[in-house]
Amino acid sequence: MPETEKPAVLILCTGNTARSQMAEAFLKKYAGASLEVYSAGYEPKEINPLTRQVMAEKGYDLSGHYAKSVLDFLGKKPIRYLIIVCAAAEQSCPKQFPGVRYRFFWPFDDPAAATGSEEEKLAKFREVRDKIEQRLIYWLQDLPSFDSYWNSHTLISHAP
Repeated sequence: MPETEKPAVLILCTGNTARSQMAEAFLKKYAGASLEVYSAGYEPKEINPLTRQVMAEKGYDLSGHYAKSVLDFLGKKPIRYLIIVCAAAEQSCPKQFPGVRYRFFWPFDDPAAATGSEEEKLAKFREVRDKIEQRLIYWLQDLPSFDSYWNSHTLISHAP
């Protein structure tokens, strides 16, 4: 990989309809200048409308986003960081993903599996959204190239 090329991150889930889409949007905001960020799924489906809604609440427009297949990336693009955000994708993902240097498994609840009223479903989507954002911020703080960025920006509280 040429020195001028940004390291790539692939965020993987089963359907690429909620968690991985949220993570892609957050990571592009916080690290898009330093990382190429993608998301994909093993069985891509239409992005959940509640995903779009809860991300819009935080200022993210996902209108240009669409679900992508892991086959769009597998062996076609060097991926430095693979972040798997659901248990089903972890079980399906090959243990040796071509080109991946670092593999992370951060399972988050599937907000699309939430039951109840529309408000209860939205509450679950918001909870998962916020947990994903917090986890990504913690991870970026551990990457040495982001030290100067985090020292000069306060984004959200870092409660344990």
